[in-house]
Amino acid sequence: MKNNSHGREANAEKTRRTIVKLLKQQGPSDALQLSTELGISRMAVRQHLYDLHEQQLVTFEEEARAMGRPAKMWRLTQEANRLFPDGYADLTVNLIDSMREAFGEEGLEKLLEIRNRKQVVEYKKKAPVHLPLNEQLQALAEQRTAEGYMAEIIENADGTYYFVEKHCPICEAAQVCSGLCSKELEMLQLVLGNEVIVERKEHMLTSGSRCVYQIQRCC
Repeated sequence: MKNNSHGREANAEKTRRTIVKLLKQQGPSDALQLSTELGISRMAVRQHLYDLHEQQLVTFEEEARAMGRPAKMWRLTQEANRLFPDGYADLTVNLIDSMREAFGEEGLEKLLEIRNRKQVVEYKKKAPVHLPLNEQLQALAEQRTAEGYMAEIIENADGTYYFVEKHCPICEAAQVCSGLCSKELEMLQLVLGNEVIVERKEHMLTSGSRCVYQIQRCC
């Protein structure tokens, strides 16, 4: 009997982890969307969501529907970030504090510039500018995904692209060093070249879900 109980709990925990991963990948979703993905009933999904809500890993907002009651759109909380790779967050934050103490803000800025230059060189090797833009973006997304950013490309009807990063392995560090985020935007522009314009449309540090960069050709 104990083994059966343990097995059921293990399966439930596996399902909850899958729900968290789906919300990370897809963004806000309702119970129907999740039940379709998982192949289980909406009632079962709701129970898992309420369990995750008690753990402060998910929250929801009600979205009006044309018919019937509003639907709960579930999304991850900041607390859920601890379930994903964090790029040795504590160590990074401590190193930033130490560098700031040793070199001051000006010295820290110079170090970030050096890091940025090295990133640009490496990314240009992975995603060279001679590639068509969509292939260049896909190559860059694959590299960023390998580094833990869960990146993907969305091609829009108007010919622009969204470069989407659903996880930030340096998020904790960026909270204590805003220069890391500003350098990310600058890095993308330098890698993609002068023939495109890169704009940040969503920011994980403010929206809590993802970073989105709009990329469009300027000539």
